[in-house]
Amino acid sequence: MRIAFYAPMKPPDHPVPSGDRHMAQLFLEAFKQAGHRVELASRLRSRDAKGDPARQNRLKRLGEGLAERLLRRYDARPEGQRPQAWFTYHLYYKAPDWVGPKVCKCLDIPYLVAEASVAYKRAGGPWDLGHQATLDALAQSAAVITVNPHDAACLPDGITLEPIKPFLDISRLRLQAPEVQEAKRKLSSTFKLDPDQPWLLSVAMMRRGDKLASYRLLSKALTGLQDHPWQILIVGDGPAKQDVEQAFGSIDPARLRFLGEQPPEALREIYAASDLLVWPAVNEAYGMALLEAQASGLPVVAARTGGVPAIVEDGVTGLLTQPEDGNAIASAVAILLDQPERRISMASAAAQKAAMEHDLTAASQDLDAILQRALAAKPHGEIRL
Repeated sequence: MRIAFYAPMKPPDHPVPSGDRHMAQLFLEAFKQAGHRVELASRLRSRDAKGDPARQNRLKRLGEGLAERLLRRYDARPEGQRPQAWFTYHLYYKAPDWVGPKVCKCLDIPYLVAEASVAYKRAGGPWDLGHQATLDALAQSAAVITVNPHDAACLPDGITLEPIKPFLDISRLRLQAPEVQEAKRKLSSTFKLDPDQPWLLSVAMMRRGDKLASYRLLSKALTGLQDHPWQILIVGDGPAKQDVEQAFGSIDPARLRFLGEQPPEALREIYAASDLLVWPAVNEAYGMALLEAQASGLPVVAARTGGVPAIVEDGVTGLLTQPEDGNAIASAVAILLDQPERRISMASAAAQKAAMEHDLTAASQDLDAILQRALAAKPHGEIRL
């Protein structure tokens, strides 16, 4: 089946890495693994971060013009080479879809959405145009796929919700025991780390806002733990890098290793060689790094916020704390530093749970079933062809 794919927030081939781009890539891979032919319909970024109605109107005109061009392109193809469904990843008031709904109405094909959210307080405000466009798109949808259960509660009534678990390609993360030992040796040598001390890990972009707030909470938590043996590897880069480094000024520099942005293969080894991932998760959707860590056999300490409880099982694969509570994070980390047997047990449970519930293969099967149900239902729209 041919699927037109669009991510209005950030296209899956955007050069700047992010959790949003990564998840879009995983959806692409899941559809392909299910045997579908996926075509990137557009790279138009419809995001308006500042609430500028003039900019939103320009983006709307661009999107509608692009939809017309796509329809002409599809018209010129043999019928068997036209899209049979449209899939939009990550839809909300700041990044509405000005392209897909129009194309689907004209082609009379189902419109599917994943990771949509609605903020009703934006009605009538500076983002009203994007808010209304999001509601209209959801009303037209044949299925709305929810990965973060926290978002599902704010979606409008009357739409078809299709929940799936957050997922990733676990085969690209897991290392065998000899590979883990080699990764530990290599990292110890490269970054002058003590292999006899527990290695804590954080993995996140360095942006202002919630990411910087999380880093500051992490520093606060670790500042009170300097009577314990540990070192921390901090993976990430971005415009707030200097602010992040300054936030850790109260911690002994001998404990800190800022590794910068790391490619996937290197990150795979870093996960495997570490002992505990710690992330305060301020306003986190669910945190791809939390899932990657567990799939790599790494327990997690994080805040009980957003969709985090959907992927971290408190007391089994990690420990969850109250949101934005640095002291609670410190206490949870101390527990797992003081109880290495419990930490190791959680590591094993995390790897097993990720393999059973969050692997790409299972998600691919779920998405294929959702697509088949959407196709079986009569789509709504004006037939153009």
